Amino acid sequence: MKKLLLLAVLTLTIQGIRAQDFKKVQNAFLIGRVEEAKTELDKAMANPKAQSSPEGYFWKAKIFSTFFKDANMRAKYPDAGKEASEALKKYAELDPSFAQVKALGADPYFDMYSAYFQQGVKIFKEEKWDQAADAFANAISYIDEIIKNNWANAGVTFDTTSVLYAAYAYQNAQKLDLAAKYYEVLADHKVKDKSMIDVYRFLAEHYIKAKNLEKFTKYNELGRQLYTANDEPEIWEDYEIQYINKNYTLDEKVALYEKDKAAGLITENKALLFGDIFFNASKDKKIDSAQQAAYSQKAVELFKQAYNINNKNFIAAFNTGIIYYNLFGEYYEKVNDNIRKLQQLNSEKADRPVEKDPKKKAAADAKFKEQTEPILKANAALEKPINENIDQATEWLEKSFALLKDNKAMTNTEKNIAGKTVDYLANMYGYKRDKARGKDPKAFDMYEAKYKEYDALHGKF
Repeated sequence: MKKLLLLAVLTLTIQGIRAQDFKKVQNAFLIGRVEEAKTELDKAMANPKAQSSPEGYFWKAKIFSTFFKDANMRAKYPDAGKEASEALKKYAELDPSFAQVKALGADPYFDMYSAYFQQGVKIFKEEKWDQAADAFANAISYIDEIIKNNWANAGVTFDTTSVLYAAYAYQNAQKLDLAAKYYEVLADHKVKDKSMIDVYRFLAEHYIKAKNLEKFTKYNELGRQLYTANDEPEIWEDYEIQYINKNYTLDEKVALYEKDKAAGLITENKALLFGDIFFNASKDKKIDSAQQAAYSQKAVELFKQAYNINNKNFIAAFNTGIIYYNLFGEYYEKVNDNIRKLQQLNSEKADRPVEKDPKKKAAADAKFKEQTEPILKANAALEKPINENIDQATEWLEKSFALLKDNKAMTNTEKNIAGKTVDYLANMYGYKRDKARGKDPKAFDMYEAKYKEYDALHGKF
């Protein structure tokens, strides 16, 4: 019994000393003698049993966070931030119910938040992006704890300013994954004002490059929902198109086209996208000519569809005209190849000695006819597709040029298209003129006038 009483007295004595020591810390702190409070804390924490005291770590955090938020004291105690951070971590482990905070206030958390935020702003202005970003990230960790535990009583759910600063700083530091992490916080809270559209644009562009379809879809769709009335309502569809173009295989693109077509989802922009996809596929030398022709035809249909949706779309008209112009060029080159073959045969015939034997001469003439007649027939057969494609090319390129010619403030893209268009039209009207020469004077004069009209515009854009 005496032993038990002695143990109880000893325990009470130790507890009394510890409570008294922390009271000294508190008293010194309350009258502004923070360094004296540190001295008293050091004495109290020298007791091994104090190492398990949440009160001790709370006061350590309170003292060092006070040093940390003051520039002069921070210079004197350069590890103050680290000491306060470690003390708060230990305190939270020992006091998960935050009894000390409830009794004495959450000042250490507020001080750490404020100090890191102010440092972040200062360093951000100095354009030390990495350091600024880390400071804001630390500030966010403390304000998040404050908000989670309702210590601020302000009804806020997150600190918009700190998160935005952290995202900007990491972006400027080219740490784009970390920038995305903080931009996601803003997007997940559906922040919305005119300047915040760039948050959603960054995330869409970032996840296009990262080939992350799930996150791209999430944030691109959020942007679409929040900014449908923006001056650029098509940007979200443009991003969708970029993702498809950069990250899908040809087979995946074709499958998506068939799916969207069946669902009636082919918009003007998507018609242009899929038109480009099929046009580029038509130039693949690995596929057979029939497949190339099928892709080319599909591209024409889609560009025409885009133009039919919006008959001010000069790009759709230009692309349609270019496909027909290329087809005209391919057929025309076949004619030229055949002409070269005929010239070669005629040259070989001219180089041979004149055959005097009537039978041998007849046989030679028959053989020459046998060689040349299929070539002549082939060229005759090519006249129809040449004329069809040159007529279509002329029609669509003139539609495109009509939409551009009166624009006094063309973009570089528009100037490039206008310049190419007049050159192509001059080439085609020159061809038509030469075909009519000596055969149809009226047609010749008309084509000559059109040739001169477009040729005079060469280099004007």
